[in-house]
Amino acid sequence: MSANLFILHGPNLNLLGKRETSIYGSDTLDIINARIKDCATELGYTTRIEQRNAEHELLELIHENAGQDFIILNPAAFTHTSVALRDALLGTESKFIEVHLSNPHSREPFRQHSYFSDVAVAVICGCGARGYEFAVHTADDYLRRASAVFPAGAGIQKLKPGCQPSLA
Repeated sequence: MSANLFILHGPNLNLLGKRETSIYGSDTLDIINARIKDCATELGYTTRIEQRNAEHELLELIHENAGQDFIILNPAAFTHTSVALRDALLGTESKFIEVHLSNPHSREPFRQHSYFSDVAVAVICGCGARGYEFAVHTADDYLRRASAVFPAGAGIQKLKPGCQPSLA
């Protein structure tokens, strides 16, 4: 399937591998991004991957990428605070999956509310870096189902082997 995935990482994710590794793991963002790209490529997708610490820059990226077929978003700390990012996603009618490395529901009370979960296609949390690979597969499934209901061009392609999230 030829489609575009936009992966957007929120604030402080550039510190992965150094910051609170007992919570977020030891993988750096570069390692995670390489896995995302490999997984998406194996499934036939092109990717654009960005990370920003500033809310206004994330907003601009959402606006600029409104034409992407799917967004995989880790809003990080903005999960609990950003009505603006939520409104941008709704305003651009972007289909997206919310991803979190940790499980915010098992953490401090202020982390347990998300401004995105109720409007996301799916929420994947607590799976560590593998959650991004799960998100790519979930986006793939969603897009294949959508193309089966609303065929455009060649139709559904057979799922490609590989790109299975590792359990190690």
